[in-house]
Amino acid sequence: MSFNGKTIVLTGASSGIGEEAARQLARRGARLCLLARREEELARVQADILADGGRAWIYPTDLTHPDSIDTALDALLAEHPRVDALVNNAAHSIRRPIVDALDRVHDYERTMQLNYFGALRMTMGLIPRFLAQGHGHVVNASTLSAQVPIPLFSAYLASKAALESYSRSLNAELGHKGIRATMVYFPMVRTPMSSRTSIYKHMRMMKVEDAAGWVLKALRDQPARVGSPLGTVGSLVLAAVPGPAVKYTQPFFRRMDRRLKAKLGKSWP
Repeated sequence: MSFNGKTIVLTGASSGIGEEAARQLARRGARLCLLARREEELARVQADILADGGRAWIYPTDLTHPDSIDTALDALLAEHPRVDALVNNAAHSIRRPIVDALDRVHDYERTMQLNYFGALRMTMGLIPRFLAQGHGHVVNASTLSAQVPIPLFSAYLASKAALESYSRSLNAELGHKGIRATMVYFPMVRTPMSSRTSIYKHMRMMKVEDAAGWVLKALRDQPARVGSPLGTVGSLVLAAVPGPAVKYTQPFFRRMDRRLKAKLGKSWP
């Protein structure tokens, strides 16, 4: 799998899936434009890539602030005459029951600000370049939980649903002009973001190296979707019989939570 000479913009590149995808892409010849909020961590990733013979430029960016995004886009478009792909990997997740979030509408607003509007601004900022050069590819990171009726992540899943709908529209409107979008539906991945939730300490998760491999697969093949067979089945069942799909899966998820909490020595309320 070679990306020799391809210029790829990657958000959330300072840790987790983004960092590992950057390293794998650099080893395969990609020219990387790396974006993240934490400049020191971003510089560390860049230094490692350069030391290994790769090519990487960094653009410290707060993807929740439009001005910061505009500044980064102006800089990278000026420095790179061709941009082949954008990977919208940066994201924020919140695990909280809806009844505990009734006075926390800001949780939904800040999640949408990064997961949807940040990705949207990055995409919209690059579309003129994609159109001018006659090709471009957008890879949007999503989750298996968007394909099956998972509880407790309503803010996160709503933001990913919005991004998925936008991706379909992008394919429908600009696919014939060489611009494509791919959704990548990751299962739970062992990253700093997932590790912040203590209940998942004992949960089996995908390795970050394998998750980064899914990003590379998306960039290479440019399908509409990359995911697992479970996710595909879940999408079909949820589309065909949404009521029963939600009703009959919820006891499973409640049992799973009880088992995970028991392993942490906590009682289930």
